[in-house]
Amino acid sequence: MNEWGKVPTDKVGTTEQLGRVTAVFQKQYRVMTADGETLSELSGKIRFDALTKAELPAVGDWVIQTEREAFKGRIERVLPRTSQFSRKAAGTETEEQIICANVDVALLVMAFGHDFNVRRLERYLTLAWEAGVTPLIVLTKKSLIDSVDDSLSEIEAIAFGTPCFAVDSLTGDGLGALQEVLQPNETIVLVGSSGVGKSTLVNALAGEQLMETGGVREDDERGRHTTTHRELKRLSSGLLLVDTPGMRELGLWDGTEGLASTFSDIETLAESCRFRDCQHGEEPGCAVHVALANGSLSHERWESFLKLQREVAYAERKQNVALQAAEKEKWKKIHKQAQARTKLKYQKR
Repeated sequence: MNEWGKVPTDKVGTTEQLGRVTAVFQKQYRVMTADGETLSELSGKIRFDALTKAELPAVGDWVIQTEREAFKGRIERVLPRTSQFSRKAAGTETEEQIICANVDVALLVMAFGHDFNVRRLERYLTLAWEAGVTPLIVLTKKSLIDSVDDSLSEIEAIAFGTPCFAVDSLTGDGLGALQEVLQPNETIVLVGSSGVGKSTLVNALAGEQLMETGGVREDDERGRHTTTHRELKRLSSGLLLVDTPGMRELGLWDGTEGLASTFSDIETLAESCRFRDCQHGEEPGCAVHVALANGSLSHERWESFLKLQREVAYAERKQNVALQAAEKEKWKKIHKQAQARTKLKYQKR
């Protein structure tokens, strides 16, 4: 099973299989085990115990399952995650969506040209750090611009040492440096907007045509959306890679630790304020206010931090309400089952 990643140390029973989820469908899961691929369903216990959808298996999860019949299994439990890349589910305020689990590295993909946006990159970085995943920044479509220096300088100003790679996936320019830092048996997730060249990058890393790709629109220099679902793939190099559809919404579900890492410069400034509870306004001795005044901290970066901070606080309030409702619903089901058992018991007398 080493070929599908770092194997958990949890004990597996003699009648059980250890497997890794490589794709999620409506009611079935594709699971890779030592005996091959299975299409598996959830046990009733997992469905009953899960308070939220985020507790159900996701792409990248390690699971314990029993075999129902040839090439079919039943997932009995999900093993603890070492990391989980998640977001606020699109169109909702109270639901977390797990993008993938047990990931080692996140390739944060942006394209040179119209897609380049450092404010969006700050959001990506916050998500990656919060997930417990090492971020690498990948700027694609290098051939679209004459010089990458200005763009790289903008990245360096907000990334604080996070490695950044400028590549052209079609020609291979810059790809070697990226491949050198990606290790076999590491699980990689690609995150980025539609049309930034993620599928083309996957093909370049794989050295073969694994993913369909679309052409580039002349009006906005963007590729056409081609990936329709998340899937964990194993490349011939031994690299495990999760390709994701382009995400129009990438709302933060949690982010306190991620914000501290992404905006470490602001965190450091805040520690120098005269008052511990400084709100960074007009208080005397506010280091943040001084930095904004002298230009060492840009107003755009400060506003981006405040926006993401408000978003995290709002999400946390909604989470508390959602979890309370889910817990209440679970106990209602337990009481109904108890009542049904009691009724059946006395009917038999």
